[in-house]
Amino acid sequence: MKRSEKFRQANREAKATVMATIAVIVFWTVAGFGLANCEMQILHTPIWIWMGCVGSWLFACLVAIYLANNVCKDINFDDEDEED
Repeated sequence: MKRSEKFRQANREAKATVMATIAVIVFWTVAGFGLANCEMQILHTPIWIWMGCVGSWLFACLVAIYLANNVCKDINFDDEDEED
């Protein structure tokens, strides 16, 4: 892999990570604040707390697994391993 291709891949991973972070923040906002008026409870705790805390954490884990399996690649940035 050429050096320019390695940096393109690193840039792709960085952009995907920023988008994933934005997605987690949007999920947290909608799950926490969006459900604030909902009267549903689980174990005497309002659903917005469950979704804002536990749901957001689970969503972030799923996004991280997706990034690790589909976006990120293991790249060696040593110059001596460069192939043309």
